[in-house]
Amino acid sequence: MSTKLEINEEVAQALSEGRPVVALESTIIAHGMPFPQNVDTARRVEQAIRDNGAIPATIAVLDGKIKVGLTNDDVLKLTRSAGVMKLSRRDLAWAVSKEKHGATTVAATMIIAEMAGINVFVTGGIGGVHRGAELSWDVSADLTELGQTNVAVVSAGAKAILDIPATLEYLETLGVPVVGFKTGDFPAFYSRQSGSQVEYRCESYSELAKFITTKWDLDLKGGVLVANPIPEEHSMDHAVIEEAIQLAIAEAEKQGVKGKALTPFLLSRVKQHTSGKSLESNVALVLHNAEVGAQLAREIALLKSV
Repeated sequence: MSTKLEINEEVAQALSEGRPVVALESTIIAHGMPFPQNVDTARRVEQAIRDNGAIPATIAVLDGKIKVGLTNDDVLKLTRSAGVMKLSRRDLAWAVSKEKHGATTVAATMIIAEMAGINVFVTGGIGGVHRGAELSWDVSADLTELGQTNVAVVSAGAKAILDIPATLEYLETLGVPVVGFKTGDFPAFYSRQSGSQVEYRCESYSELAKFITTKWDLDLKGGVLVANPIPEEHSMDHAVIEEAIQLAIAEAEKQGVKGKALTPFLLSRVKQHTSGKSLESNVALVLHNAEVGAQLAREIALLKSV
C-alpha cells in the first residue's frame, strides 16, 4: 500500500505523535453540493476541526493515488475534473488501477481511514436502505462497511430520503452500535427527530470515547455510528422535508434514475423544492458534526495516551 497511499505531512506527523485526526469524505465536494458551496463548505469543515483541536484529513483518489489530506489544489481538481468517480468499496481498486479521479463515499472513506490509522470520521449523513428496497434491493454499502471497519462515524443520522426504520434494523443485524449524542431520538439529517429511537445515549465526549475504545479493546470488529442531531436553529420541519422528498422520489421514478445517481439526484431535487433551505441545513449539520468529531477524536487520543 505504501506506493498507493499518500498521507500528507501534517496528517502523518499528527498520527505518529498520537494527536487527534479526523477523516472527511470527498463525495460532498464532487457530488453532494454545487460549486462554489462545495469548496467553501469543505474549507469551513476543515477549519472547524482545527478550531476544535484536531487535524482534518479529507480523503480522495487522484490520478490513482489514495490521498489522505487534500491540498487546496487537490480540492479544486475534484471540482473541475470531468468524470470524477463516486467510490465505494467495490470501486477503489478500479479507480487506483486505472489511475482515475474518485471522490470517496462513507464506505470508501472508512476503509482508507482505517488503512491510515484514523479512527474518527465525520460526514453529513450515512447512506442506508432506500425506500422501496424490498423491490429494488437498493441498500448502501455504507451499512456493511460500518459492520466490519473499525472507525467511529459522526453523522446527523441517515439521509432523510431513506427508509430510516429499515436502515436501523439493518444496522442492528450487522451488530453496529448506534449511539445518540445527547439525544434518545435518531436524527433524520435535516430534522432532529425521525420517529425512531436509539438504543444507547451518551451525554459527554469522555463517555462516548470510553464506549468506543472499549468496543475495540474487546476486539469487537466494526464501527460505531454516532448520531448527532442538527442544531435546533437549523432543523427543518419534518413535514416540509417529507413533502419535498416525495416529490423528488416521484421525479426519480419518472426519469428512471437509479443506483449511484439516485442519492445526488434526490438531494438536488429536495434542495429545489425547499428553495435552497435544505442546502443551508446540510452545511450547518456538517459543521456541527465536525465540531463533535474533533472533540471525540481528542478524547480518544487522550484515552490511548494513558
